[in-house]
Amino acid sequence: EINLPQVFLFFLLAQTNTATTLKPVLLLLIWFIVGNSQHDHSNQNKFSPVGEPGPKGDTGEGGAPGIEGPRGFPGIPGMNGEKGEGAYVYQSAFSVGLTSRAPLPNIPIRFTKIFYNEQNHYDETTGKFRCSIPGLYYFTYHLTVYITDVKVSLYKKDKAVLFTYDQFQKSNVDQASGSVLLHLSAGEEVWLQVYGEEGKENNGVYADNINDSTFTGFLLYPDLDLH
Repeated sequence: EINLPQVFLFFLLAQTNTATTLKPVLLLLIWFIVGNSQHDHSNQNKFSPVGEPGPKGDTGEGGAPGIEGPRGFPGIPGMNGEKGEGAYVYQSAFSVGLTSRAPLPNIPIRFTKIFYNEQNHYDETTGKFRCSIPGLYYFTYHLTVYITDVKVSLYKKDKAVLFTYDQFQKSNVDQASGSVLLHLSAGEEVWLQVYGEEGKENNGVYADNINDSTFTGFLLYPDLDLH
């Protein structure tokens, strides 16, 4: 196949005054440049047009886990919850003292010196504690004994449940005390009174500005059906 551009370049080279020793070199260089240009052009014509993209391949396997990142900042604190119900909701307690000698036998002793009666479950006008919260209660009393003997009883619902007797010693001040656990239902009453027959001197319960006689009671725990 005759390459017209090559023939034309050879003709121009023959007409120039280039040195005889350089002409063969220039001829080979021109031949190479023009030949490669034609070869590249012919190869480009052999390639097919770009086709449509093929279907998406399957997802490859996951890589190995990366290095654990730095610890994040603490979050914003949440709102405070509602206050729960504690055992302190069920409160019942009193502590009272005597301001003078006890009254006659067989009637409640009225302790009118109030140390504690926040719930007002003790009535100082009657001398009785009235149960408002069913449950187990603890009662105790500490009495100053002076002038004569003492015989007292703790009553629950018109029935004596505890007795204490102290024989007075002349020229001395004695103490009489007692304590008990009692289960009470709502409305039941507890009180102290001098125990004995009329005409017998068993009323040595005493109190003054330096000697106290006290009566105390409080709820240990309420009945379970209140929770």
